[in-house]
Amino acid sequence: MAVSVLVVGAGPVGLTMALELARYKVPVRLIEKATRRAQTSRAIAIWPRTLELLDRAGASRELVEAGVKVTAAEINAGDKQIARIPLNSAESPHKFVLMLPQCDTEAILQRRVEAAGIRCEFGVELKRVTQDEKGVDATIAYPDGRVETEGFDWAVACDGAHSTIRHNLGLSFDGDMIDTDWGLGDFYLTGAPFGPDKLSTYWHKDGPIIYFPLAANRYRIVASLGPSKGDKPIPPTAEDFQALVTARGPSSIKLDEPLWLSAFRINERQVQTYRSGRIFLAGDAAHVHSPAGGQGMNTGMQDAFNLAWKLALTGRGMAAPALLDSYSPERHAIGAEVIASAGKLTKMALISNPILQDMRNHIAHLFLGLPLVQHAVAAQMTEISVGYPDSSLNGSHGGSGQKPGTRMPPIDSEMPYGSGDTPFFTLRASEPPPFNHPLVNSTIRPAIPANDIALVRPDGYLAMSARAGDWDSVRTYLDRLRSAAR
Repeated sequence: MAVSVLVVGAGPVGLTMALELARYKVPVRLIEKATRRAQTSRAIAIWPRTLELLDRAGASRELVEAGVKVTAAEINAGDKQIARIPLNSAESPHKFVLMLPQCDTEAILQRRVEAAGIRCEFGVELKRVTQDEKGVDATIAYPDGRVETEGFDWAVACDGAHSTIRHNLGLSFDGDMIDTDWGLGDFYLTGAPFGPDKLSTYWHKDGPIIYFPLAANRYRIVASLGPSKGDKPIPPTAEDFQALVTARGPSSIKLDEPLWLSAFRINERQVQTYRSGRIFLAGDAAHVHSPAGGQGMNTGMQDAFNLAWKLALTGRGMAAPALLDSYSPERHAIGAEVIASAGKLTKMALISNPILQDMRNHIAHLFLGLPLVQHAVAAQMTEISVGYPDSSLNGSHGGSGQKPGTRMPPIDSEMPYGSGDTPFFTLRASEPPPFNHPLVNSTIRPAIPANDIALVRPDGYLAMSARAGDWDSVRTYLDRLRSAAR
């Protein structure tokens, strides 16, 4: 019988975790402290790699139909274009970044979760969690005042930057805060010289301003407000935002009444380990960083994609529990990369020295004008370059194709890797193997490149490769995953 998993937090990360576990027939309970969903936009970007992974559950189509497709990212300074990064050249079925308010993303994912038989329990709060070698005990408070302790095999903290579980475990959230206040506003506007298919950034001597399209003439606007003041930042008024837009550009833009105003400060923090015994951390509970690049929600959702198939295989007894040891190293490395790259983008945009600003603009214009650099930046932004080159799960590289740990691009005519109700590995080969293995899908796909053997993980990353006929290497790798000892 499959193990049970408690998922704490029903934002995009918790919903993704629950959806994946339910798809793989793992008993899951999803609780959320809030009594109802927030209706503000919050995180708005869904990148191609996340959409690819959501394709496995059939969730991407509904999201794409509800959102706005952005096919280019532009950086400007005044009336001069510094750089234009095309996103529609990404080697993905989804050649765009999808802009969709988080409240809409959550609503769509919640419907998928409920269709899979999982109820999202609002107003149900985790008070305390303890564990031993046999399982996890969760003390849970209900809306009617009841407080009960219930047992689970595993727990996943998707409960945000102020995670109750992280505090219970006593895990240090190491990092610092960038000493700048930021304003955020959702507006309808007129007079924009750019269309809703572009993500537009304007560098200015007083700080950057960025426009994220949400619908026809509706945009999220983010602007720096200067050095931090007071205990917490104060949201700008609608008049303040209009003054920022007029000063930093484009001055032709006129703002209507705001739909939402907020302010924030950027923290760059990460736990040292995403796992403590039978408890795992994902999303903002494990890492927070600058919103530059818009990858926070996506990184958290991809934490969930990484962990779900491993919990499913372990829970079904198809793989040894040691498989779960790979989650924290794989995802911690990705989280650290996102923190570093987002921080660099933020600090670059905040350069205030006029001489350094001119140098930045000149170098960025030259560097980002190179096609190879544009391609690399687009691959990083769309997250199709995300991989696990140093993973303990990487096997031999006996073939002539890509290296283990890299993403295997989806093929339009095929089902996505990891589809269905069992997280099978996929074999690509020119002939069927001389054995059957419980971890491998019975459908063998054509070899890429010809005459090589490729074994692909359920999350679409290459596990190992071998020359044609070297089935012993494949079987040895698979048996290692099932063995009680590494």
